[in-house]
Amino acid sequence: MEYRSLGRTGVQVSPLCLGAMMFGPWGNDDTADATRIIHAALDAGINFVDTADVYSAGVSEEIVGAALQGRRDDVVLATKFFMPMGESPNQRGGSRRWIIREVENSLRRLKTDHIDLYQVHRPTPEIDVEETLGALSDLVHAGKVRYIGSSSFSGSQIVQAQWAARERNLERFVTEQPPYSILVRGIDEDVLPTTRRYGMGTLTYSPLGGGWLSGRWRKDAASAPTSSARPSARFDMNVPANQRKLDIVEDLAQLAEQAGVSMIELAIAFVVNHPGVTSAIVGPRTMEQLQSYLPAADLTLTDDVLDRIDAIVAPGVTVNPDDNSYGEHELVAAARRR
Repeated sequence: MEYRSLGRTGVQVSPLCLGAMMFGPWGNDDTADATRIIHAALDAGINFVDTADVYSAGVSEEIVGAALQGRRDDVVLATKFFMPMGESPNQRGGSRRWIIREVENSLRRLKTDHIDLYQVHRPTPEIDVEETLGALSDLVHAGKVRYIGSSSFSGSQIVQAQWAARERNLERFVTEQPPYSILVRGIDEDVLPTTRRYGMGTLTYSPLGGGWLSGRWRKDAASAPTSSARPSARFDMNVPANQRKLDIVEDLAQLAEQAGVSMIELAIAFVVNHPGVTSAIVGPRTMEQLQSYLPAADLTLTDDVLDRIDAIVAPGVTVNPDDNSYGEHELVAAARRR
């Protein structure tokens, strides 16, 4: 694989980042099989692994930590904090109290003495960003964390965090982790231009749009998602936006066939071909899924193919707003609110 700079850090990472959300009870509960998938990804050239404390209540971190024994120095290891890890209201969020405590739990589960990239999983508007940055800066100075990053921050929240870091002489977020796919393009208008302006690395998640772009679900096919099988608003076929997604999938399937690639390869290559994207996080549950993702790392889409994708889903458009992880109005200009 051809490696890329992680923002302006000088660290080199692969265009595909191995997401570990599916390792553990949430997905693949066979630890030996999950370990084989991790090793296969490393053998294929992926040197970037992303997990989170909340994935399977810490089991994902444990699996990753065990699998990386003997190979830890070859991997840029990222994890996240913020989501609830217990019933207590203080076992979550971006407070100094929680960050200082939870990093120790992640280090223990990951079987390492440092985390390369420690990310806040979501913004916390009710907490001063200086509080979060201050605690994270202390972890960097203590050598427990190398770099810090954010996830699902809007453009204005990214700017606020960068300003606070500069004004308070704190460590700054060097990466942002937003959702991005052909179906979820809300970050085109604001977030991606902002991360590029600040020289941040961008590692995007859900390049297959939650499975919609895997080719698994097609219009009028028996395997199409139904509201009874997938009851959330992202898959409820009574929602017009989801019907629209099926139409889009048909158009993309034709385009992929004409381009001589699979739907999966087209979808992932679309993400990693964006000049503002550093790595696309892929989260395989099986070895077969991993193998289907790998060719996209070296696939360059022509301008014609990219233009045709833009004609199917325009830049900045999220077909179903329920597919992104931002608040209802987070990516909408304040002037448009009524």
